Amino acid sequence: MKLHSAADILSSGIDESVTYYQFPREHHRSIRTNNMLERIMKEIRRRTRVVGSFPDGKSALMLASARLRYIASKSWSDTRKYMDMAKLEEIKLEKSA
Repeated sequence: MKLHSAADILSSGIDESVTYYQFPREHHRSIRTNNMLERIMKEIRRRTRVVGSFPDGKSALMLASARLRYIASKSWSDTRKYMDMAKLEEIKLEKSA
């Protein structure tokens, strides 16, 4: 096999790669993807391109942090949850019993 070292790396890390299967089925998609983070980064990139050039690094950081504060106050509020942590508590209680 030409890719012997790649196969060794894959076989040694397979347990870490499928760890998300230990979580509730409802959480699998949220754990194995990073779509939320990609959307946030895309929005920050779009806004920085509109501005063009920044006078210094602080102004770019201020723009990105303002957007993150807005997202945190709206999207990540208590009304909408990315994952239901109550399911994890149920599993924890089942395992301890």
